[in-house]
Amino acid sequence: MTLRALIFDVDGTLAETEELHRTAFNAAFAVDGLDWSWDRTLYRDLLRTTGGHERILVHARSLGVEVDAAALHQRKNRIYGARVAAGRLALRPGVAALIGQARREGMALAIATTTSRTNVTSLIGATLGAEAIGWFASIRTGEDVAAKKPDPEVYHLVLSDLGLPARDCLCFEDSQNGLRAALGAGLPTIVTPSLYSAGEDFSGAALVIETLEAFWRRPEFHADQEQRERRAAGG
Repeated sequence: MTLRALIFDVDGTLAETEELHRTAFNAAFAVDGLDWSWDRTLYRDLLRTTGGHERILVHARSLGVEVDAAALHQRKNRIYGARVAAGRLALRPGVAALIGQARREGMALAIATTTSRTNVTSLIGATLGAEAIGWFASIRTGEDVAAKKPDPEVYHLVLSDLGLPARDCLCFEDSQNGLRAALGAGLPTIVTPSLYSAGEDFSGAALVIETLEAFWRRPEFHADQEQRERRAAGG
């Protein structure tokens, strides 16, 4: 593999965001006068459905009620964004170092996620700085696709933006749905299971590791790094 780009999922991969999403949902429900309260067990089940708007609809249908899911989801995202901006999240171990090393190596960076572009911008700005959003050559979100993960559409869009074959990219995911989407686009994928995805089936992943903290010290990366250095030197 000639490694030329790293592609990241967001929720659960860049940061353990899902607890903040869950509590933001509950806050939005309370503001709207709904007596819904998603505990961790229920939320784990709801995460089988990708997309917050879609989760609201699934839950409402299970109760036989109708709600304005779009308005609820927008309110939840505003609450979530404010909490992210207040410093309530940190990147998972090794993520910032991985991004920094990739930039030094001249690799492209990209994001492929089911969350909203606003949520991506909020997280990147709060954790890496306002200028960091410009480090990513492609950012594709749930707003860009007709079908969310596990459909591979978001990854096909990112690959098209990058102008690279899947074999030259490395993807980072945390969930089975995300892994299925990445594999569907032909992407070799590293999985770092998160709070809500631990125990899922990650068959097909190139590697499953607890965090990205020691990723750049792995022998397979250094072999590829040496190849890049030889090419740069004209060898």
